[in-house]
Amino acid sequence: MSVTPHYVRIATEIRDRIRSGDLKPGDKLPSISELCDHYDVSTQVIRSAMLTLRAEGLVEGHQGLGVFVRDRSDDPK
Repeated sequence: MSVTPHYVRIATEIRDRIRSGDLKPGDKLPSISELCDHYDVSTQVIRSAMLTLRAEGLVEGHQGLGVFVRDRSDDPK
């Protein structure tokens, strides 16, 4: 039986919300503590999900400000 890690499921849910337009470029994601409470997981799980989304170019973090949906309209095709 294969069990998908929590961080993968969370990253998938946020990725789907970005792709559907529910989360738009420039939108701020909830704080890590808010996401921990929402998903009932540890800080490390949320950090891993954010690292996954950042590696995919979907979000970007700004020190002291939070994590935002990245505007990908200027990315090379």
